[in-house]
Parts: sequence; structure tokens; C-alpha cells
Amino acid sequence: MTSERSLSGKTLFITGASRGIGKAIALRAAKDGANIVIAAKTTTEHPKLPGTIHTAAEEMEAAGGHALAVKTDIRFEEQVVEAINTGAEHFGGLDIVVNNASAISLTGTLETSMKTYDRMYDINARGSYLVTQKALPHLLKAENPHVLNLSPPLNFDPKWFEGFAAYTLAKYAMSIWVLGMSREFADRRVAFNALWPRTAIATSAVRNLLGGEKVVNASRKPEIMGEAAWAVLTRSSKDFTGNFLTDEEVLTEEGETDFDHYAVNPGTPLFQDFFLE
Repeated sequence: MTSERSLSGKTLFITGASRGIGKAIALRAAKDGANIVIAAKTTTEHPKLPGTIHTAAEEMEAAGGHALAVKTDIRFEEQVVEAINTGAEHFGGLDIVVNNASAISLTGTLETSMKTYDRMYDINARGSYLVTQKALPHLLKAENPHVLNLSPPLNFDPKWFEGFAAYTLAKYAMSIWVLGMSREFADRRVAFNALWPRTAIATSAVRNLLGGEKVVNASRKPEIMGEAAWAVLTRSSKDFTGNFLTDEEVLTEEGETDFDHYAVNPGTPLFQDFFLE
């Protein structure tokens, strides 16, 4: 994509930006010279989860951006407040929030422990609400403020509830925030949109929790979500809000016609993501 739009000089607060989709969004913004506040928990390498907030910051600096790594567990209000205020003070404000951090457990009612249930709701539902609420005083001062939730369009077909209702509802909460907040803040120029991948994305979660290498090989690279997020976040917050989007839909609107280069293995049939018909 070629465009005069840019995130240069903008400050993004991205949860879970140490790896996967969150890091891809951050790296794409960094290419423009954006400032990135990396709000994530990982400070030491994990055998199955490569990358830390510090290695991610190094990559973003190398890509042309400015990064601030802040160890943050979004389940805790005091950590969120400190991270947001630290980032805003360091970079002189806050323009964009990306609620990317998420917890998943595709388990049925009898198999979902309350500890797992609480973790999904504390991170997905409560965490995204908390981050947004604490960031809004800064966003309301920004020129083109956006909140982007990595959450799906609301699809109430029972098939998306019968096997893992706890996860579905925790994830749908992030979409409900978009639905409600986009109307609540429409006259204050803060955009709220949701972005979801059309296909599986090759992340550590897919590799370790959702099917292993077989699904990874039928996935697209996280970069497609980075490009799609960039396209949303560079649009006018006044005019573009309350949308439930897929990466492929956004990039098609931007003029993208060839998606093969995003595939892990071009030519391999792709695994469609959840919640999409």
C-alpha cells in the first residue's frame, strides 16, 4: 500500500505487544516513526513463547520507531494507570490504544475451571475496559484518537457458544465495548473499532494451543494484521468509528489484491478464524 497517511509522531499504547499480532501492529507503526508503549508482562524468555518487552522494544527501535517497555499486567488497575501515565509523560501524550492482550481456553462448561474463567474475563473483558477507561483522558486531548480492539464481529450463532461459551462471551465483551463506546464518544472524536483476522494467524498461541504446526502452516503471518491496523488507525477518528472489520476486508478497501505473500505457505488452503461465516 502507498499512502500519504502516516503514524509518524503518534504515540500508541499496545497491550500484549511483546509478540504476535500486537508486536506486528507495533512494528508497522514503528516504520512510520511512531512512539510505542509496550504494555506486556514478559521480561524473561520462555521456551515456548519467544520474545520479551525488551527484545520487542529493540526491534521497534530498529524499525525506525521509539519504544518504551513497561511491564504491565492489565488485570491490575494500579499497573495500568502507572503504565499509561508513564507512557503519556514520556512521549508527551497518547494518541492510540490497541487492546490486543487476550486469554483463550476453548473448553466446555464442565472443563473450564473458575480460575481459567476469571483469567479470560480479567484480561479480555475487564482488562480492555480498564485500559480504555484510564487512557481516555489522554485520548480526548489527541488530534486523531483511536481505540482498536482485537475482537470479532458479534455473531450469535449458537455454534460459537456450544463448545466454549466462556471464551466467546469474554471475547465478545471487547466487541461490546466498541459497540457502546463508539456511540458514547462519537461527538468527542474518539474512534472505537474492532479488527479480527479472516484466517488463522501464525502466532505462539496458534502453535501451542490451537492446533500446532498443522494450523500454523495453514495460517497467515501476523504482518497482515499490522498492515490492516495501520490502515484503520490512519483514518479520521471523526468519520470512521463503530466498525467491525476483518484484516482482509480492510486491505481490500485499501487496494490490496494479492494476499499470497501474507501466507505462511502460499498455495496452502487457509484455516478460517473463529466467529466468521
